[in-house]
Amino acid sequence: MTAEASAPSIDVTALGPWLDEAGLPGAGDELTITPLTGGASNEVYRLERGGAAVVLRRPPAHAVEERSATMMREARVLGALADTAVPHARLLGSCEDASVIGSAFYVMELVDGWSPMSAGSRGPVPFDTDHEARAGLGREIVRGIAELASVDWRAAGLEGFGRPDGFHDRQVPRWTSFLDKVAFRDIPGLDAAGRWLTTHRPRTWEPGIIHGDYSFANVMFGHGTPPRLAAIVDWEMATIGDPLLDLGWLLMRWPSPDGPRPTGSFDMDGMPTPAEVLDLYSTVSGRPVDEIDYYLTLACFKNAIVLEAGFAQYMKGDADNPKMALFGDMVLEMAELAARVSAGSSLPSAG
Repeated sequence: MTAEASAPSIDVTALGPWLDEAGLPGAGDELTITPLTGGASNEVYRLERGGAAVVLRRPPAHAVEERSATMMREARVLGALADTAVPHARLLGSCEDASVIGSAFYVMELVDGWSPMSAGSRGPVPFDTDHEARAGLGREIVRGIAELASVDWRAAGLEGFGRPDGFHDRQVPRWTSFLDKVAFRDIPGLDAAGRWLTTHRPRTWEPGIIHGDYSFANVMFGHGTPPRLAAIVDWEMATIGDPLLDLGWLLMRWPSPDGPRPTGSFDMDGMPTPAEVLDLYSTVSGRPVDEIDYYLTLACFKNAIVLEAGFAQYMKGDADNPKMALFGDMVLEMAELAARVSAGSSLPSAG
């Protein structure tokens, strides 16, 4: 995350006493608040006092009521990961009382590392040119999501956090219904992919924690070599479901010899092959990956629909983010990949 120039919208005098009560360092010292970039839909701040720095995350001012519950869900996940091998920012405290700073919020440790979204398209030295170092980034991001899939979510205190029963039965109807509300054009391949998903749901699967938006955009790496995943960030979409969907989500933009994949802002040159990714994930998580075609198709199907909603908003003139103009082509790429993977899959029909 990087510092932003805009002024903070947090009352320092109100927040200080809460930090004292939470037992955070620097009681009695001056508190400085610096806005950070890094969160697309929430406000993130660096708090400093007494020589110690932490991070505060809160909903944006225009959506406090809608997203305060999401803040508490994020805090719950971070708390649940405390004694696991999953790289994450340690939760230091959370607050549901909107009277403190005007919304719910939580405070976490400041991660010492770099984000692929703010370090150039190829990352810092030596990752920008060292082929093996770049491959190491790929292995680390896969290992991170495999570790997440290994967490005993019930033992971690996440019972009731999601609805794993019927998870796969709900996916196509849910996202199709969502698309119906915003549809304004034909999206080639999407209907075919949806029909295939309906008849190829996994026969057996084990519930676990899902990040919900796992990619290079939502991780941080440690400085220098060897490559090290420092933290998985932005947990607002987390739930309990089938963790293999996170793997499918990651593979949407992963280079493949089977044909072109949509690209993101981080250059994927030098990454391990998809076969190496699947082998590492299965080894670390203990989960079978033989039905990956289903999860990759579902990830593309869902992402195409989510992006189409943003593009529809842009086309109506209601979007305040000019980047939504790019969603139009991205939707078509995702739908094409979903159709191509499903059409070429050898997975048997589940009936």
